[in-house]
Amino acid sequence: MVRGAKCAGGGVETGKEALRCHLMAFEFRHTVLENGLTVIAETSPESHTAAVGFFVKTGARDEPRELMGVSHFLEHMVFKGTERRTADDVNRDFDRIGSSHNAFTTGELTAFHAHVLPEKLMEATAIIADILRPSLRQADFDEEKGVILEEIAMYDDNPFWRLWEHANERFFGAHPLGHRVLGTRETVAALTREQMQSYFDRRYCASNTVVCAAGALDFDKLVEQVRACCGSWQRGEVSRTHPPFQPHEERVMVPMKQANRAYLAWLCPAPSVQDPRRYAAAMLAQILGDSEGSRLYWALVETGIAEEAQAQFDGHDGIGEYVVYVACSPDNVARVDEIVRTELERVCTAISKKELANARAKIATAVAIAGERPDGRMRRLGSVWLYRGAYASLEEELAQIESLTVEDLLSVARDFPLRPTLRAQVVPETAVCSA
Repeated sequence: MVRGAKCAGGGVETGKEALRCHLMAFEFRHTVLENGLTVIAETSPESHTAAVGFFVKTGARDEPRELMGVSHFLEHMVFKGTERRTADDVNRDFDRIGSSHNAFTTGELTAFHAHVLPEKLMEATAIIADILRPSLRQADFDEEKGVILEEIAMYDDNPFWRLWEHANERFFGAHPLGHRVLGTRETVAALTREQMQSYFDRRYCASNTVVCAAGALDFDKLVEQVRACCGSWQRGEVSRTHPPFQPHEERVMVPMKQANRAYLAWLCPAPSVQDPRRYAAAMLAQILGDSEGSRLYWALVETGIAEEAQAQFDGHDGIGEYVVYVACSPDNVARVDEIVRTELERVCTAISKKELANARAKIATAVAIAGERPDGRMRRLGSVWLYRGAYASLEEELAQIESLTVEDLLSVARDFPLRPTLRAQVVPETAVCSA
């Protein structure tokens, strides 16, 4: 059990003190059912709402390459009905309890969640538990396949999305983190209902699922509800492969008729989500490429050389990456490339205490905002648990950030130099850009 509390007082606040003053009191609870399903929660009697999510540790990286896109497709199929409910029943039941609900799929997890008034939490839990045992009817499968193919076509018309998919694929190469979450037209078109059923049976088992909740709730009642709804689920035996990752230098150019500007990305290896150095990596990326007030912003956006310039750290299970993204005129590609590479080198050698303090203040604000709503807490809680198998409060996370020094950031830059191994760009078909 872990507790956090509000604070009171005046004076000047540090980032950590500000967070403590804005977060409500909470209590962390944790249990594992007999079939291996994990239930976790952050409870707060001061909350006016409650949120619950079912997080399944499966995503695009867990798919065989020939089944790419099955996780996302299955997310859609979950809402198509069960033995007890039709698709219309699912929608009506969520509406009846006033639920704000949704689902999402990433490269590493799939989640189904709802945000409700506290007295409706048990009903929301029961509905999600039911739809997670979908019928997967052939007629629904055929209809939804068309929807997925249209979604792929829509995203393929988005220059940034096309840039990201090509960059990610080439950066990770044979590693499954290079799989496309939506899949491709070819893999989705070839997918059968039987293949989806087999994937579901393997991955959507009790031991691979975490139920997490946050807000005004009775944890013991939640556990009993989950046991009643999910106690019969098979335990299952699930693993995730971690093949070696060998980045290699490469440049990728993708001509695109719909593009009216150049979209560029640079990718570099970075710490994994389990690596303690992830905090320093995230801070380094923020100093380099926050949307405002960062080095890339001042060097590219404020000067009018580019329209957008950002950098981010993405930690994954076992691997991480830095991503720099810039949108600019095709005429400025060479100049932008030179400036980005210069800034990547500079941030690895010199960081001011002021830059560090400014980044801390922004992170404190973001953490406080994330902690204000139960649905935000729930989503963070589930994701962190799936990645690390352990609890860390928002305050603990901020304390890690607060303790960082300039030397910590320079140290992670030495361990993971910001030297791009891949540079990708999407450009108008008519543009002539330097490779």
